[in-house]
Amino acid sequence: MTDDAMSPEVRTPSPIDAIAEQWVTTLADLDPTVATWIGIPGRLGEYGDLSPAGHDRMIAAVKVVIARLEAADTVDDVDWVTKTDLLANLRLTVESGEAGLWLRELNVIASPAQELRDVFDLMPTATAEDWTHISQRLANLPAAVDGYIATLRLGIDRHTTPAKRQVREVATQTAKHAAADGFFFGFTAAAATEDGAPLPESLVADLARGAARSAAAYATLTSFLTDELLPVATEKDAIGRELYALQSRQFLGATIDLDETYEWGIQELERMTREQESIANEISPGATVAEAIAILDADPARTLHGTAALQEWMQKLSDTAVAQLADTQFDIPEPVRRLECMIAPTQEGGIYYTSPSDDFTRPGRMWWSVPVGVTEFTTWRETTTVYHEGVPGHHLQLGQAVYNRAKLNTWRRQLAGTSGHAEGWALYAERLMQQLGYLDDPGDRLGMLDGQRMRAARVVLDIGVHLGKPRPDGTGIWDYDYAFEFMKANVNMNEPFIRFEVNRYFGWPGQAPAYKVGQRIWETLRDDYAAAQGEDFDIREFHRRALDIGGVGLDTLRAALTA
Repeated sequence: MTDDAMSPEVRTPSPIDAIAEQWVTTLADLDPTVATWIGIPGRLGEYGDLSPAGHDRMIAAVKVVIARLEAADTVDDVDWVTKTDLLANLRLTVESGEAGLWLRELNVIASPAQELRDVFDLMPTATAEDWTHISQRLANLPAAVDGYIATLRLGIDRHTTPAKRQVREVATQTAKHAAADGFFFGFTAAAATEDGAPLPESLVADLARGAARSAAAYATLTSFLTDELLPVATEKDAIGRELYALQSRQFLGATIDLDETYEWGIQELERMTREQESIANEISPGATVAEAIAILDADPARTLHGTAALQEWMQKLSDTAVAQLADTQFDIPEPVRRLECMIAPTQEGGIYYTSPSDDFTRPGRMWWSVPVGVTEFTTWRETTTVYHEGVPGHHLQLGQAVYNRAKLNTWRRQLAGTSGHAEGWALYAERLMQQLGYLDDPGDRLGMLDGQRMRAARVVLDIGVHLGKPRPDGTGIWDYDYAFEFMKANVNMNEPFIRFEVNRYFGWPGQAPAYKVGQRIWETLRDDYAAAQGEDFDIREFHRRALDIGGVGLDTLRAALTA
């Protein structure tokens, strides 16, 4: 089937669209933070029920939607994509629940321990009403933490626990939020309206109480993690082949040969290394990669001092890319041309993107969570990051889906998709910017390859660790110390970044390889599409058609583009 969008006419919603829209409404009811994340009306001061009872209600609702979709007929190609992809997504949700993954949902980057706090980054703060919603959510945070603890306790009872390494690291994170100088107190102390009008005294008092209660809730979570969960958490980091295959399918929306992908990852890593060595010689004849990096790091023109300078540089580079690519290489609608580059209020490491709200009142945003102690940044490393997170990467891809209201229902615009689709596209976009001449500077190109090499390395590391594969050097089976040294040898980052990354791979199986594997699938799809089109192939038209589908699993994308 295809999911083409040649006509600008508004599409008449179908019964399958109605099912998908109702599912979004149900999700926002079961988990009110969903409404905040996608920017739709909802109970903006509440959380979902993270207890076992809340999980049971979610699974019951999922099964109702599965039954309705299975009984529904498609009316066009758009419907076919919606039905195919939503069914695949919901069935994986049920399968993951049956596998007990929800009972051990704790890792350093994307689990309720972070998400309960993260939602505040996206809450509007312009008016007193906005701050009232924030006050309400702060007041409701302790109950959400209690529900989460109840789920993890059930995991203890069923001998389904996360690894000790993740428990220790997350406890360090939660302790920071519990501290007197943690997020909640600083966030509420700075509360103000956009126009400078003072907040009512009663609201200021509510915010202060909410901050104290939220910090106390994180203190309770920290105590639970260290006193109850840590002693019984599993010593084993590896999740095993069966669960890893399930996780891989979730993050890709596709089934891959894990053993072939491991070997491909080793070969891809070697190819990236050779390409870096060639550019190092271009930077300075005879230089090694390490020597070329030292030359670039010593160049004051390539160094930024402080997060303010980083943010300003990111915004300028992003704005330039949008202006130059719009209407030439891509069709970028006016609302999508706005992208805000932000320094995140946390210091955990990581760079990420959040989509615009459904009405674009909240723009797409690129966030940088800078670790404690990191004060200098090199532009040669990060130019490609701006293209990855912004345009033509995540922002173009996800912003275009939000804009495509005439055809796509809310689920397709805002909630569909996988890491393999999104992150694979973003890596594809980095290479595309090289092909378009935006990375002709050898330093910027070396930075792009540094990122690509890292993504190849973590295909090998992630699969190697969790499937117990032989190390590439033939010295035994993967363990943490080897993984850390492996990453140190293949990326050029500060040690806090590397430590965070390795902890992330150990605790979030299957997600990290989705970047490079997704890129591989995207490039294969483009090449297959070009071969089918022959002399009529137009890469801009391929990009338009592919992005107009919106976020989907990669198996769905392949079927939609090749039918």
